[in-house]
Amino acid sequence: MRRIALVDVNNFYVSCERLFQPALEGKPVVVLSNNDGCVVSRSAEAKALGIKMAAPWHHCRSIAEQNGVIAFSSNYVLYGDLSRRVVEVLGQFVPRADLEVYSIDECFLDLSGQPKADATELGKTIRERVRRWCGLPVCVGVGPTKTLAKLANFIAKKQDAWGGVCDLTRLRSERLSGLLADIDVGNVWGIGRRLVPQLSEAGIYTVADLRDADAASLRQRFSVVMERIVRELRGEACLEIEHQPAAKSQIQSARSFGEPTTQLEPVLESARAHVVRAVEKLRVERAVTGRIEVFLETNRFTPGEPQHHPVRSENLPAATDDVLHLVAVAVRLVRAIHRPGLRYHKVGVRLLELAPRRARQAGLFEDQPQHDAKRARLSEVLDAASQRWGRGAIAPGTAGLAGERVWHMRRLALSSAYTTRWAELPTVRT
Repeated sequence: MRRIALVDVNNFYVSCERLFQPALEGKPVVVLSNNDGCVVSRSAEAKALGIKMAAPWHHCRSIAEQNGVIAFSSNYVLYGDLSRRVVEVLGQFVPRADLEVYSIDECFLDLSGQPKADATELGKTIRERVRRWCGLPVCVGVGPTKTLAKLANFIAKKQDAWGGVCDLTRLRSERLSGLLADIDVGNVWGIGRRLVPQLSEAGIYTVADLRDADAASLRQRFSVVMERIVRELRGEACLEIEHQPAAKSQIQSARSFGEPTTQLEPVLESARAHVVRAVEKLRVERAVTGRIEVFLETNRFTPGEPQHHPVRSENLPAATDDVLHLVAVAVRLVRAIHRPGLRYHKVGVRLLELAPRRARQAGLFEDQPQHDAKRARLSEVLDAASQRWGRGAIAPGTAGLAGERVWHMRRLALSSAYTTRWAELPTVRT
């Protein structure tokens, strides 16, 4: 039988913060989104207080102050590094071709190539090793399909009796049906909130109801995706392990300001910085872009304030990953759509029409082959600097110095970069 495991770090962002501050164990902790806007991760204690996922933080302040809730700003550098470490540990259990990094805190593992291994015992070993080597708690769900593995992980998290590992492949059909009959259909992977009322109208309330429904009828009423979900719930594999991420169709870098600004220069500075970040991502993908798009936003949630949400793009003469050229184009586009006096709170850059980067041969009548070679060499130097000293170590001066950026995110409760900066390395006292 095919056996797919889903390994998911519990309350990932919160667990990362607790790792370096053990005194937070047992206390209500939340992590906030960009600009400390909304709740994006909650400890079990915070959930018990009724703090909802994606709740605006200013709506939660009263309950937080009354109950001693500790809030952190999102520390993406820390989370990304710890995620990489978890993936490295999981890579010891299966070949790379049988491992799919689904998200920053989730991985699928195909255990089918280990027929003699007991999946439950293997899951316990995975939990113990990730905890010991990375310091993070995980749950493991095992099923014959990816959808059932996700469901098994949900059960492992919600029902303590499983000990953090739920293997649905070991259950008799009667017990499996009983389990699925007790789970709301909205907890199935791929069933969003919008679909739950529509499924209820069709008499489908639980996972068991969905599994036993007529797949062809659901395909006709909803989509082929719904039919695929039903088939996966029945144990028919429709989704394979994707050990190599699909090529991206676009790359975006955007972020809200800590405070809105009416000035053009901070907007330009932000746009330049976003181009630098987007090109870093582009070069990691070993790709080039054929079109660049910029957009500005005022805050649509500020009542009575004039609104402006312009978007403008430009096709490039040739696909490129030249950061200086792309910065120049982005600046021109921002100048064209910016309106003086309006309070902008967000700037973003998208790189579109991506294609694989290949060795580029100079054309017969090309005027500046040496210039292009110098630009290519400059890009290589920027890559090397980023790898050695961290993202943004070297950037165009017009992107602003880190300490001078008036448009930067508001992160008032940011923890240290414990694992990526020598100056912030934790000190162990014996």
